[in-house]
Amino acid sequence: MKNLIRIASGQGFWGDLPSAPLDQVRKGPIDYLVMDYLAEVTMSIMQKQRMRNPDSGYARDFVEMLEQFLPEISEKRIKVISNAGGINPDACKNAIVEIAERQNIKNLKIAVVSGDDILPRVDELLTDGYALDNMETGETLETVKSRLLSANVYFGSKPVLEALQKGADIIVTGRVTDTGLTLAPMIHEFGWQYEDYDKLAAGTIAGHIIECGGQVSGGNFTDWKNIPDLADIGFPIIEAYPDSQFYVTKHKDTGGQVSEMTVKEQLLYEIGNPEEYITPDVIADFTTVQLEEVANNRVKVSGIKGRKETDTYKVSASYYDGYKLSASLVYCWPDPVKKALSGAEILKKRADKLGINLESFRSELVGINACDENINRLDDDLTGINEVEMRISVRGPSRKDLDTFGKEIAPLILTGPSGVTGFAGGRPKSSEIIAYWPALLEKSACKPNVTVYEL
Repeated sequence: MKNLIRIASGQGFWGDLPSAPLDQVRKGPIDYLVMDYLAEVTMSIMQKQRMRNPDSGYARDFVEMLEQFLPEISEKRIKVISNAGGINPDACKNAIVEIAERQNIKNLKIAVVSGDDILPRVDELLTDGYALDNMETGETLETVKSRLLSANVYFGSKPVLEALQKGADIIVTGRVTDTGLTLAPMIHEFGWQYEDYDKLAAGTIAGHIIECGGQVSGGNFTDWKNIPDLADIGFPIIEAYPDSQFYVTKHKDTGGQVSEMTVKEQLLYEIGNPEEYITPDVIADFTTVQLEEVANNRVKVSGIKGRKETDTYKVSASYYDGYKLSASLVYCWPDPVKKALSGAEILKKRADKLGINLESFRSELVGINACDENINRLDDDLTGINEVEMRISVRGPSRKDLDTFGKEIAPLILTGPSGVTGFAGGRPKSSEIIAYWPALLEKSACKPNVTVYEL
C-alpha cells in the first residue's frame, strides 16, 4: 500500500489543450495521468465516424499525444487511464500497439474496457422488460427507437480497477464516468473497499475537481483577470492519501492558479442536488466538503461523506431528431439593427410563401441579444452601433425544405435592406440534429468487459 499517489489531469474534453499531457509527464512527478474525452454529444459523433470507417470512433488526439511521450511513461512507470476509446476502444488499442511497436517499447500492458455500448442490445433489453424510458420526460424509448444513433452505459471505477489489478499500464475505456477514472487508482493503491462510502465519495469528488482539466487551475474562472499566465496554464494534480484526504495542486513554474475559490467554482460545475451526486460507485454529498488553502497553489480537501450507490446505471443515448441550418449576414451603419430585424422578417415571409415546413425559426443579433434573448433590449438607444451580425437558425423535419430555405439567404444581399457587408461560408446546407436521451438501466443487465493485451 502506498502512502501517497499523484493523479494528474491531462485533458478535460475532446479538443482540450494539446500540450497539457506532455507538461504533466515532464514538469514534475506523477503516478497516474487521467484523460477525459467524452461528453454526451461526443459519443454520437464517434458513432457516426465508425459508421463511415470501422477503424474509427475513438479520440485520435489521444493516440497522437501518447505517441509523443510513450517512451517516457514507460520508463517512469506512469499509468495512463482514459475514456478516449469512445465507441471503439479496440481500434484505439490497436493504434497504440502500432505506436509501441514502431518505438520498440516492450513489456507494456494495454487494457480495454468495453461492454458499455448497448445499442446492439436495445431490442433484447426491451423484450426482457428493461424500459429505458426517458428519465426526464417519461417518454418510452419506442418513440425514437427507429432513430437511435448511440446508446452507452456509464460504467464507474470497477472495470478500471480490474484492469489495474491485472497490471495494465495503459487503460482505454468506452463510456466510463469522468470521476471513475480518478477513483480507481485510489481504490487500487490504498486498498479501499466498495463499502467504504466516505472514501469512495472523496475519490469521486477528487475526480470531479480535475475532470475539466485547466478549469480548476484558473481557466474559465470568474475572476480571470487575477489569474497569472493563462498562456502557460498548469493542469491540476490530485495528491491523494489513504485516509481519503487529498490536495489539489499543479506543477511548479506553470501558469494559472489553484485556490480555494477556483476549487469551489469547479465543485459547483454540473451538479444537481449537492447532497446527492450520484455515480455508479457511490452517492457523494458535496455539502460535506471542507476546503483549506494551505499554501500557494495547494488546497486541502477533507471531511467528505458518501453513501451506498444505486442499483442502476445511467444510459446516455442519442437519436436523429430532424435537421437544422444556420447562416449569418452582417449589416453596417446606418441603422444596422433595424436592417437586420427587417431582413429576418423578410426571410420568414419568403419561407412561408414557399410553404417551407419550419419547426423553429430564430433570429439573433450577435452582440445585441445572441446570449440574452430578451428582445426588449432593442428598445434601448442603439444609435452608436455601427454594425451587427444577423444569425438565422432554423430547424425542421425535411432536409430538402431546409436546403431550399438556405437558398433564400444570399439573395437577401440585393433584395433586402442595404448595407450587407459580410456573408460567411457560402450557401448554407442543412445538417442532422442529434438529440439526447437519458435513461436508467439495472446494473444486472449490463456487465463490463476487461481485456488486457501484453506487448
